[in-house]
Amino acid sequence: MTRRKFAGLSAAAVVGTYAGIKLQRPPKLSDGPAGKSAVAIIRARSYSDDLVSRMLQGIRECGLDVRGKRVLLKPNLVEFDAATVINTDAAVIAAALEVFHRLGAREVKIGEGPGHRRDTLDLADDARYRASVPKFDRIFTDLNRDDVSPVRGFAGESQFYFPNTVLGADLIVSLAKMKTHHWAGATLSMKNFFGVVPGSVYGWPKNKLHYLGIAESIVALNRQFGSKAFAIVDGVIGMEGNGPIQGTPKPAGVLVMGRDLVAVDATCARVMGIDPEKMTYLRMAADLGHVHAGRIEQRGETIASVRTNFALIDEYKSLRLA
Repeated sequence: MTRRKFAGLSAAAVVGTYAGIKLQRPPKLSDGPAGKSAVAIIRARSYSDDLVSRMLQGIRECGLDVRGKRVLLKPNLVEFDAATVINTDAAVIAAALEVFHRLGAREVKIGEGPGHRRDTLDLADDARYRASVPKFDRIFTDLNRDDVSPVRGFAGESQFYFPNTVLGADLIVSLAKMKTHHWAGATLSMKNFFGVVPGSVYGWPKNKLHYLGIAESIVALNRQFGSKAFAIVDGVIGMEGNGPIQGTPKPAGVLVMGRDLVAVDATCARVMGIDPEKMTYLRMAADLGHVHAGRIEQRGETIASVRTNFALIDEYKSLRLA
């Protein structure tokens, strides 16, 4: 089914209320699935560091094999403001592209569907993706405007449409940015999947997801795609305060990686000085992966050695990790 058949649907997706904005009472925290999950914390103090070597180290620590797979790199490209650091840095994307080719992936593509801006390629220009990533235009897909196919049962819907580029990938790499978020507490590898929902079908800023609820949508997207996902979170320079757009730069000097995106986000939260056990979406997703520190095998650096408290808006100061 082509995107043209959905040209008139985006207006119907506009909703008058944004469910999930208000803080919710967190559900009981599950013990999670059996076993433990490996999460690698790798130091990267600058985007001029050898990010390729650092990513290779972290991926090997996590035991990921991508030989023969179709890999989709999914960065966080939202808005642009030269005064802050909204998006996954172009150097991280370029390094990931090289890394997954080196590891033997059959193909490596890049895809993103910004939630705010409709002019995706202009936004990619602003963020220096087109200037920094080799052959960017040949391997990039605007997920907001890609052809789509239906999936049954997503978030209780009889059918929900996703881009064919996403559905056809064997591995989706969430190249997220380490940021605070004024509705979710933090936006990390799991929230980054909002960009796989096509704006041409469901509107901007992904209205259907706001209607379903922020936390609910984060969990539903990870139920759908988490089994074929890997995360590399750009925490070289993150964002604190009123994220994910209006916050201020916060150097954390790390890349955080793993196959269990719940565990990756829990680890990132702890690096940021946030208690993941108090975060609604992580509590809701605890059957999908590990939130408890004792169930996460930290590889590379320890959390204590890299922790740097991110400033939180008043509504989320209660999330501060002791």
